[in-house]
Amino acid sequence: MARFSRKRGAFAIVFMLVYFISLACAARLSVSRQKLEVEKHLKRVNKPPIKSIESADGDIIDCVHISQQPAFDHPFLKDHKIQMRPNYHPEGLYDEEKLSTRSKESTNPITQLWHMNGRCPEDTIPVRRTKKDDVLRASSVKRYGKKKHRAIPKPRSTDPDLTNESGHQHAIAYVEGNKYYGAKATINVWEPKVQQSNEFSLSQLWILGGSFGEDLNSIEAGWQVSPDLYGDNNTRLFTYWTSDAYQATGCYNLLCSGFIQVSSAIAMGASISPVSAYRNSQYDINILIWKDPKEGHWWMQFGNDYVLGYWPSFLFSYLAESASMIEWGGEVVNSQPDGKHTATQMGSGRFPEEGFGKSSYFRNIQVVDSSNNLKSPKDLGTFTEQSNCYDVQTGSNEDWGHHFYYGGPGRNPNCQ
Repeated sequence: MARFSRKRGAFAIVFMLVYFISLACAARLSVSRQKLEVEKHLKRVNKPPIKSIESADGDIIDCVHISQQPAFDHPFLKDHKIQMRPNYHPEGLYDEEKLSTRSKESTNPITQLWHMNGRCPEDTIPVRRTKKDDVLRASSVKRYGKKKHRAIPKPRSTDPDLTNESGHQHAIAYVEGNKYYGAKATINVWEPKVQQSNEFSLSQLWILGGSFGEDLNSIEAGWQVSPDLYGDNNTRLFTYWTSDAYQATGCYNLLCSGFIQVSSAIAMGASISPVSAYRNSQYDINILIWKDPKEGHWWMQFGNDYVLGYWPSFLFSYLAESASMIEWGGEVVNSQPDGKHTATQMGSGRFPEEGFGKSSYFRNIQVVDSSNNLKSPKDLGTFTEQSNCYDVQTGSNEDWGHHFYYGGPGRNPNCQ
């Protein structure tokens, strides 16, 4: 009997050893499979550069030949002839530039950090190089560069659980109920504090088509602070698109095929410099997105001088025709660290009532109508899930046209 129990004990030890060895082998196999997957992905997104520029923030900007950019990995773009400029700009685009700039300090020149160390030559586009660490920070190679589902602000939502389920919070102005062919805004640029690395803070405009179900089409652009995506807390220019509510299509910047860039001057995902400071100099960026009436592509312009490129209309279903809603404003992720509301800031981290030099703003907000004219939006609505955490206040005057202040500190005595 004793010999039998000794044998059984030895057998159990051998079994446990085999079990742990097989576990270790499986883990090693999984790690090497992930490593291979990451390397394959890096090879796919990082195109061979003609020149590379190292930025002061540690980014590497690759100057990639315009015909080699990630967009052309899309099967429908294999034989696409690049359109170097739009057929039409919206009418009235430069009218508001002639308006008096009452707040001269808000029109300071803004650039990107990598420009200090060089520029990309003609016939190339600047692409922020994706590093191994960037991909490893994502939950999976497949999810890298993508927003999570249900990230869109839904004004007049009758579903109070929508906010809690997605963890995304907003303070926005919006228009709906018409056909829209573009939108423009001058956006005040800040560097909000982000509490957790899996949270972000952004300020952007949304061009939306379809319902808020799984068929949602969205084109988005603005600035963001996203430690998860970029590995730091810098304020960066970004774009996003999706044609199925963030499920399978679309991505940030140039991290998948879709957006066709034509500008050699501005890099998507690169740091914006300088940024506004409390009671100090204020810095703005101008963003315009509009639908070319002839080709139907959605174009993006940054500032007055840089036409960045376009989203081909075939990427979309509803937006192939027009947008049904435009939104402008801020968004944060509230992951509720320690069961409390996040202290991640939106905008400048100050509430709207503090005003210029303290609170962040959008000004000269406009929409593009069916005649390709830039117009002031009619019936501008506002929306925020928790105004004690982040709020929005609209206004209108001759200098700033339709505008609003927005944002807030997140967690505070009235926002737990």
